[in-house]
Amino acid sequence: MSKDRIITIGRQFGSGGHEIGQKLADRLGIPLYDNQLVSMAAKELEITEEAAQRADEANLNTFLAGYQANMLAYPDFISGSSYIYSLNEDVFRKQTKIIRELAGKGSCVIVGRCADYILRENPECINVFICAEKKDRVARISERYGVTEKKAAYMMRKTDRERAFYYESHTGLDWGSINSHQILFNVSLLGQERIVDILEMMFKS
Repeated sequence: MSKDRIITIGRQFGSGGHEIGQKLADRLGIPLYDNQLVSMAAKELEITEEAAQRADEANLNTFLAGYQANMLAYPDFISGSSYIYSLNEDVFRKQTKIIRELAGKGSCVIVGRCADYILRENPECINVFICAEKKDRVARISERYGVTEKKAAYMMRKTDRERAFYYESHTGLDWGSINSHQILFNVSLLGQERIVDILEMMFKS
């Protein structure tokens, strides 16, 4: 393989998408970018990382729900909410710039942040979406975060809604749809290691 290749990973919460990306990056000896993108955007925008986190893919939908609930009850809430919504757009634009720059520097794995859409015109970009059966995701979240299965199920639904809203509001495409992603992998059917094997083969082909 002579050309640099980028693998972008969208993922359901609790599916193990980040871990698959990390295993692949380690095996290939290339960098992985996930939450670091928020830190990079915050630094370039000269805002706190906490402020950037509020505008990230796992928080915008929650913010908007609060906005709709509070805008009538608290008129003064509107100006502050408009600022956060504008901040979301600033962070997204900055992350878009950073993602394109990272893709231009060499091979890497990028998790989330609409990277598949941002790099859609890059012929060397392989974009995948990682999913898993609900029961497996709930069990994994419960074990990882030390919460009950009921709490894990709530966390799963909430985070999936937030990620879907973030992706769809910025791309106009359906999050997790075969029409939006080149490849969908079901971890419950294939397992993490086999998915990493397949992606490694595609990367090297």
